[in-house]
Parts: sequence; structure tokens; C-alpha cells
Amino acid sequence: MSGITEKREDEFFKDVLKYFDRAAKFVSVPEGILDQIKFCNSVYRMRFPVKIGNEYTVIEAYRAEHSHHKLPTKGGIRFSSAVNQDEVMALSALMTYKCAIVDVPFGGAKGGIKVSPRKLTADEMERITRRYTSELIKKNFIGPGIDVPAPDYGSGEREMAWIVDTYATFFPNELNAMACVTGKPVSQGGIRGRKEATGLGVYFGIREALSVSEDCEKWGLTPGVAGKTFVVQGFGNVGFHSCKFVHEAGGKIIAIAEWDGAIYSQDGIDPLALEAHRNKTGSILNFPGTTTMDKYAALEMECDVLIPAALENQINKDNADRIKCKIIGEAANGPVTPEAEEILNKKGVYIIPDIYLNAGGVTVSYFEWLKNLSHVRFGRLGKRWDEGAGRNTITVLEQMTGRAATDAQKALIERGADELDLVYSGLEETMITAYHSIRNEFHGTPGIPDLRTAAFVNAIKKIATSYSTLGVFP
Repeated sequence: MSGITEKREDEFFKDVLKYFDRAAKFVSVPEGILDQIKFCNSVYRMRFPVKIGNEYTVIEAYRAEHSHHKLPTKGGIRFSSAVNQDEVMALSALMTYKCAIVDVPFGGAKGGIKVSPRKLTADEMERITRRYTSELIKKNFIGPGIDVPAPDYGSGEREMAWIVDTYATFFPNELNAMACVTGKPVSQGGIRGRKEATGLGVYFGIREALSVSEDCEKWGLTPGVAGKTFVVQGFGNVGFHSCKFVHEAGGKIIAIAEWDGAIYSQDGIDPLALEAHRNKTGSILNFPGTTTMDKYAALEMECDVLIPAALENQINKDNADRIKCKIIGEAANGPVTPEAEEILNKKGVYIIPDIYLNAGGVTVSYFEWLKNLSHVRFGRLGKRWDEGAGRNTITVLEQMTGRAATDAQKALIERGADELDLVYSGLEETMITAYHSIRNEFHGTPGIPDLRTAAFVNAIKKIATSYSTLGVFP
């Protein structure tokens, strides 16, 4: 079984430009404005020494700000030995379009540090993260109204806590210092629901696609997630939570692939049990009731929905012919190359694009940023009032009907929304609205070949409107 084709370091951003150019044909925007939207505004490449073990190692790192049409810019920080400037530029561009699609008022950005977290101690990771933050501060590449990083591949709440602490140290009188980064622990100004946000957004997006009866009929499926078969590549934060919510909705996850191999079970895999197994053994392999298989072969299994939730370029011209799913939900950034997409479109595979589907993370990051700026927890002001209103409603109903409500009915009506409820509700509303916006673009604009092009068209129109509002063009 062939593996994944290695791509040159300069190809990912070119792929994004191809998608942009294809979509630009369907919008009435001046060429100069399209060029402004298309390319990165600024890229900061840095090198700094950090003591690793007993030696000093020079660390290579990046921060790309793709678009300043709205501020702050927003995007994660990736810790990976494969990080390069082209990748960071491409991911920052995708962030711009992603924010536009889900109506989050940020420009796109992305960061990358060229290290392998698995080979570093916690102390070494902390030194690298804090030094990287100080480099961003020097060049004005971070701040609540400037550029707001977040977790990405290889980073999480711990690294974000180090970033906000470093920033606050440099700016001790900055009232909104907590808003300089999102994805923080709740105790450090984070928001409940952020960790699972991207995976939950993936679930909401796929669920919404499967709710449209006429589309499901074309794919030979019945509406709904329940009973559908899923294959997931990647069991990190995004992959795990995508699996979790799909499983809870009745979807059957028949295969999961990770860096060290894949597992398969026709009866389905319980993601919570698998997570416990991995925490105990360090791997998803040898999970009871499953068969081990090649990690790339899992992508080519017959299933209803394939969710690539790992890295870019996983489905390319070399393996696209062997893909046997009906829907691809791009939970990762850029998992399908343009060449592969042409092949898949001809086969009738429906691709739900990354610039929409994995926008759950930035959406909830936006909620966290708003929380930090407002200095009040979501739900704090209204929760007790809602509960009191619910109790009053029950009292009136009981008096009018002469019947007593059950404890379960009282609990349902009296409950006030807390922060997690509001985050989930806001994310669900965002993903549903955005999906139908790009689907309507797909079906309403003659000549648009696929949902990804429709998503880019949707994003370009919204970004161009920002320039038009500023009087840049009529």
C-alpha cells in the first residue's frame, strides 16, 4: 500500500492560491483588491537560542499575518519539526477565509515553531514558548487588538497559559492582557468548551450536511448521522472529539488511523474506551475487539463519511482513485490536494471543506476573546434570572391545570443556561448558518463546481465588502 506523497515545501500555499483563483472567477471584485486579499500582508521569520539538555539549540519559528482587513488577526501556533514558512503562510490564509465564512471579525494569522514536542521536556517547551512570545512582543506581532494566537498541532492549554503569563509580565498594566491569546485553561481566563470546539464544529457541520434530504438522496443515504459509517484519520484533540460527538449521535466509527498505525472494527469503536486504552498503553493499537491495519489503508476503506483530522496533503493524486467514501469532512487543514479534489469530484464524492468545517475552534476562540474583553463569565448575569422565570412558569402552569409537574419536568424548565450551554449553542448556530450560506452559494451561482469553491466565493465577497465599506472601491 502506497503512503502519502511528500510535497515540496512551497506547494501548500500554492494549493490555497489555486482554490482562491478558481473562486475569484465568480466574484465582481477589482483585480487589485483580489491581490490584496490573496497574499500575506506580513511574515515574521525568527531564530533564537534555547538551552535544550546541556546544549544551546537555535530554534526556527514563524508568525504570518495574512490579512489586516479586520483586527486583530487570529490563528494557532503549531509545534512541529515539519513547520516551514510556506505552511504557515498557507494556514494563515485559510484562517482569513475561515473567519469570514463564520462571520468572526478577525483577520487570519498562523504561527509555527520548528521543534518536535515529543522530544522535549516540559521545561524545554516552556523556555521555547516564552522566548517565542517575547520575540512576537518585540515586533508587535501579539496583543488583544493586534494578533491573538491559539493552540494548534502540538500545543494546547499549557502553552497558551505560558504565553499569557509572558505577555502580562511585559505589559503589567494592560487591563485586557488575558485577551492576547485564546485556548487558555479556564483558570487563566479560558472558556468552557474551547478544547472540544473544533471537533464539535466538525460534528455540527457533518450533521447539517446529512440533514438535507435532497442531498442525501443523491449520495444514496438516508438523512441523519445515526447508522452511518465513519473512518477517522487522527485521534488527537480534533479527531477524538469528532469521534465522540459522532458516536453519541449514533454514528458507527469503523476505523481510526494514527501516526503508528490504524485499527478497524465493523461493529464500531467506542472513542471514550479507546481514549482510556491509549492513556494506559500510549497507543491506539491493540485495542480489544479491533484489527490492526496500515494507517494509509484506512483512508481507502469503504464508508459513508471519511474525516481526515491529521495533517495536510493526506489525500492526493496518488491515492484519490482508491477513496471509497461518499462524503469527506475536512477536519484538518488542507488534507485534500487540488489534484485529488478533481478526481474525487468526478467520482461524485462530496467534500465539506476545511475553511468551513474546522472553524469551530476559531468561533469559540472568538467567544473567549469577547469574555476576556468584557471581564465577565458567560451566563453569570442571566442564569439565576432564567431559573427564577422557569420556576414562575411552573407555578402558573400547576395553578392553571391543577396538576403537579414531575421533578424531571421541573429540572428541564427551571434550568438556566451556563457558560458551556451558551458556547455550544453559539457554535451550533454559527455552523448551521454558515453551512447553508455556502450551500446556497453553491446551488445559487451558476458554474460553481463544488462546495469548496462556493466557500471561497462566500469568503472573498465578505472580505471585499470590508474594503468597499472603507471606500477603497465603489
